[in-house]
Amino acid sequence: MKLVTALLVVYVVWGSTYLAIAVADRTLPPFTMLSTRFLLAGAVLYWWARRRGAARPSLRNWRAAALVGGALLVVDTGGIAWAEQRVASGTAALLVASVPLFVAVIDRVCFGERLPAGAALGIAVGLLGVSLLVGPSGRIDALGAAVLLCASFAWAAGSAYSRVAALPSDTFLSAALQMITAGVGLGVVGAVTGERVHTPSAASLGAFAFLVVFGSLLAFTAYGWLLRNAPSPLVSTYAYVNPAVAVFLGWLLVGEHVGSREIAAGLVILSSVGLLAVRHERRAAPEAVAEALRPYIRRQEARYSEFRGAPRLTELPRLAA
Repeated sequence: MKLVTALLVVYVVWGSTYLAIAVADRTLPPFTMLSTRFLLAGAVLYWWARRRGAARPSLRNWRAAALVGGALLVVDTGGIAWAEQRVASGTAALLVASVPLFVAVIDRVCFGERLPAGAALGIAVGLLGVSLLVGPSGRIDALGAAVLLCASFAWAAGSAYSRVAALPSDTFLSAALQMITAGVGLGVVGAVTGERVHTPSAASLGAFAFLVVFGSLLAFTAYGWLLRNAPSPLVSTYAYVNPAVAVFLGWLLVGEHVGSREIAAGLVILSSVGLLAVRHERRAAPEAVAEALRPYIRRQEARYSEFRGAPRLTELPRLAA
């Protein structure tokens, strides 16, 4: 029952955050709104993690969290909030569903993972879906779509870096540091771009409260529990359930246009994500990062064995701990 409940929370709550951001954007400046959201949620998570016994983070932890949080929350989430002033929330969710495509490409380029035929097909199908959605005859604002795709790439890049970043081992403390540093960064962006907070509407304040309590605290807690207790392929299904939820809620609650073009492009994009999910499911369970790198490390040590005075690469995970 816990598994089903956690999945439903991640599916519905994270799927609904696209609409909540759009509603909050109506009378709240996007960067300042997100800055306040992440500072509040990050402070609560930090207090909770420390209360549960998490160690005090080091300066190195804070630096790594700033880089990861900058990619995931400043560039990605901030870009989404800005773009949703120009693009419907459901359409934004469909474009953000391209994240697994960028993840697969980064895995190939940065980590040397081979791309099976199914994964390559998934990337090709995903690009077809994106081009169908934002093509010349589409109804989508080109700048908004470009920002959303850049935001998706930033999420994929930040996620890849987080595998080797010196983040705290405690999941909730790590998230807290990322939220706090991102909150500061978003506040700076809001100030530089000249954002001003005027009297917000009740709807925007309600959407903001929803984003803090449900989007940042409840859904993340459920997601963290799933990462520890559910198979990775099952957890990854949120990537193609969230857009469907976002499109449905946008149509149902605020009357966002959903035409045949949007439906067709959405089905193509989500099919591509499904192909990539199957690719991960068929692979053996992934080893820990340090273990997965050992074959590569041994090859490099064999090539550069003449540098005897340097620490061995296999010692780096221990030296960095």
